[in-house]
Amino acid sequence: MPDLKIVALDAEDLEIVSAQVQDAVLKVGDIHWRADEKRLVVALNRFVWESALGTRTRTFERRRAVLHLARVTRVQAQHLSPGRPDAVLELLAVRFVPTDEPSGFVELVFAGGATLRAEVECLEVGLGDLGAAWSTASCPDHGA
Repeated sequence: MPDLKIVALDAEDLEIVSAQVQDAVLKVGDIHWRADEKRLVVALNRFVWESALGTRTRTFERRRAVLHLARVTRVQAQHLSPGRPDAVLELLAVRFVPTDEPSGFVELVFAGGATLRAEVECLEVGLGDLGAAWSTASCPDHGA
């Protein structure tokens, strides 16, 4: 499967990005706020939903990927401890909350109640795979 590369410039695009990173896992130390560059960069291991859906196999894939937010003016975290860089997070959703459009907040919602909230001048989010996939036997289960 080719590397995934997506850009989101509106809330509808961001829903697609959110679906692609649902159930991604990362460590707190994989979150990098670059205030001087107005960027938030999140390295993660995303579950490859596009190859898992409709398959009858018991082997699934994950890929190393990066989620990149541009034009970020401020970042706030709730229930995330930068003092615990090895703490593992499971990403559930990425959503846009408009304020004075085109500005607003991009929220990364994690399992267990943790949230990362980035204030943005406008919506400009990218997602890209960084390398080859690897096998995993477990598939996230949402109790369907």
